[in-house]
Parts: sequence; C-alpha cells; structure tokens
Amino acid sequence: MGKILVIRGGAIGDFILTLPVLQAIKTNLPANAVEVLGYPRIAQLAVAGGLAERVHSIESRAMAGFFARGGKLDESLRDYFSEFDLIISFLYDPDGIFQQNIGFCCTGQFIAGPHRPDEAENIHATQCFLKPLERLAIFSAEQFPGLNIERTDNGPASSLKMAMSTGSWLAVHPGSGSEKKNWPESGWRVLVRQLVAESDLNVLLVGGESEGGRLERLAKDLPANRIAIARSLPLTDLAQLLGLAKGFMGHDSGISHLAAAVGLPGLLLWGETKAEIWRPPSLQFELLKHPAGLTAISPEEVFAACLRRWS
Repeated sequence: MGKILVIRGGAIGDFILTLPVLQAIKTNLPANAVEVLGYPRIAQLAVAGGLAERVHSIESRAMAGFFARGGKLDESLRDYFSEFDLIISFLYDPDGIFQQNIGFCCTGQFIAGPHRPDEAENIHATQCFLKPLERLAIFSAEQFPGLNIERTDNGPASSLKMAMSTGSWLAVHPGSGSEKKNWPESGWRVLVRQLVAESDLNVLLVGGESEGGRLERLAKDLPANRIAIARSLPLTDLAQLLGLAKGFMGHDSGISHLAAAVGLPGLLLWGETKAEIWRPPSLQFELLKHPAGLTAISPEEVFAACLRRWS
C-alpha cells in the first residue's frame, strides 16, 4: 500500500487518452491511493470517474521553481511530493530538470512517460502512454479510455438533462481546438436543418468559447423543442449530458474523446490528423473522410451516414 501520483498536463483529449494508465493502476495496484497533478477543470474527470482520489493543480505559481534548474522549490510542494511512493509523469521535460527537482524532495520511484506519441512510430496514443507501466510489470492493460460518472440531477446542466429525458438526441460538436480540423459551418448548417426536418433526432449543440457564435447561428430559427445548446459546461456535467444522447457527431477533438469514453457511438468528420494515433479507440466510432479533405465531404453524405447509424 502506498501513494501514487500521476502528472498529466495537456488538453482534454491528451488527458482522456491517458486514462487507461489510471485504469491500469486501479486494476493492478488497487491498494494504493492515487492522485493527479494536472489542470483541475480537466483532471476532475478522473475523480468523478473513480480513477483518482484527489486533484492538485499544476497551475499554481509555486510550481514554477520545479521547471527551472536550480529553481527555488516551494516548501509546501516539497512536502507534497515527498508523500508519494511512485510518481508517473507525462510532462514535457527534455532535459530532465523537473525529474531532478522532484528527486530533491521525493525518495519514491519516478517514471517518466512521453508527453505525446512519436508520430513516426504509428502507435496509438493510448498504447504509447501505457508503455511506461511495463516498469511496474504491467504488460497487459485495457487500451480504451472509459469513464463511468454517476448522474446527478442538479448543477448547470439540470434543465438540459430534463429536456433530454424524452425523445432521441444527437450530440453535435461543430468545433475543435483548430479551425483546420473543422468541417465548414455551412455544412453543419445544412445538416442540422436536415436532421430536424427529415428525422426524429433532436440536436444538442455542444461547445465552448472557441466556437464563438457558431452554436447560436446553427440553432437560429429552429424549433426550441428540437434543438438545445450546451456551452462551456464543466466537463463532469458535460460527460453526464453526453451519456443521455443516442450518439455523437464531431471532429478530431477532446470532446469527441470524452463522448467515446462515456460509451457513445460516434461519427467523426476527420481531416488530416493521423487516425491510427489520435482517433478515439472505440469500435463504436466511425470516421468519415474524403481524399480531397474535409471541405469535400457533402452534407448529403453526412446525413445519409447519420440515418444509417441512428434512424
């Protein structure tokens, strides 16, 4: 029995693709207490999913000294790191400065993992992040990120959960962290209207600040009982909301990985990203691609794919 710290920065997708590490620890080392050092708004998913007991913020100003050679190491953080018997870090630390500074205050084992896959190797990200666990004699682990978050009926998404309790809802995320990964908004506009007019699927538009006014523009003039907007929800609330949907549509994004992790079937409009490395490793997810790129995918083709999956 002991304490294990998993350190993971990065965006939503990076964190979710690292969840199999936490799953493997829970399965193979169940007597240990597990904590996560990361971005709380993202890492809280691990606590809500029962994969970690606590999250400590990597954004605190006191952390800065640990990334500098000869940096001043905050006393409270020295005490914090000294509590752990094992630290697994997925931080970018090419010169080993962070690892060295951790060694000044922690006598436990330190395992350095990759902060991202080497795309030249064409190994899926989940396999890449699980590889360091071989040093703990964990050679076989579930490679699919899974999140089982208990539903609550309060919080910022309570009214949306109530609305989704009737009818069939398709969650649609028409954005991503990069515009070059996005299908044109004009395509989404045609598709959403066609879904409302020619199918029994209601549409839940999902997004954050990066979507700007896109969600409102797509919902404009459509019946209020057939379309809803979920914007900038806490990820644990969004995970619960997605779990109520019949399916998910989106791009190469962290929200797509979240939808896969909560068990949704999905259809992703996929661009140039290497799918063999970055796609959600779910057999329920289908990628829709075109040799000429995202802009060459027609709304009619996407609508037909939706009907095949969810009609």
